[in-house]
Amino acid sequence: MKITRAVVPSLFTVLNMFCGLLSIVYTGQQDYILGAWFIILAAMFDSLDGLMARVTGSASDFGIEFDSLSDVISFGAAPAVLVFAVHLNTLAGLGVILSSLPMIFGGVRLARFNVQIIGFNKEYFTGLPIPSSAITVASFVLMFYDSTLGLNSIGRSFLAPMVVVLSFLMVTRIKYDALPEFTRRGIRKHPWRFMAFTAGIVAIVVTRGTAIFPFFVLFVLSGPFRAFSVAVWNAIHHRPKVEEEESEATTIDI
Repeated sequence: MKITRAVVPSLFTVLNMFCGLLSIVYTGQQDYILGAWFIILAAMFDSLDGLMARVTGSASDFGIEFDSLSDVISFGAAPAVLVFAVHLNTLAGLGVILSSLPMIFGGVRLARFNVQIIGFNKEYFTGLPIPSSAITVASFVLMFYDSTLGLNSIGRSFLAPMVVVLSFLMVTRIKYDALPEFTRRGIRKHPWRFMAFTAGIVAIVVTRGTAIFPFFVLFVLSGPFRAFSVAVWNAIHHRPKVEEEESEATTIDI
């Protein structure tokens, strides 16, 4: 058996997949806090497999497909099981349907990504990345769930709407920034992206994980906010031209 450089990123993908399984196992044992943390740990391994693929120069179509299969487990099935077990099971059949959305829409998003990908370096993602959706769900549980009292009133009120919004954002055409490249070229090209990411990591470390949910809420909102800003800018930018054409048309009519 020949061991190649492609084994290195694949090992991180396996760890990603394994963490997804552990999340489902611990959620099934009603340890929702640990189940949520394993989703976040899976996301860390998911980011490392891409980094290792670039460092070793072993990015491949196989790696993309393998990564997507593990992502469906860790960031589709695991969050779906978590939200169902932590509260949505109280909604009976509707709860099952709502819980399935992260897995179904996440799978659609990954399939679309795989057929549209060009090259291995990405400036942005089309639609909310499935790991970001899963981390938002997991960190929501960490913030609003208590092991003795369960999900508090705020958590119970916002869980279902949040799951729906996150699921639909994954299949929209809204653009989201990719992770910054930690190289001189990458920092010079996207300094603000690098600074925002670094500030988020520092905040998460300093707060011992408490800042994970607010940080990812800001990231989730950044896509629609940018899309809205671009739409407004385009509308303002083209308005004088439209008014000028209407003025000319009016002059000709007179």
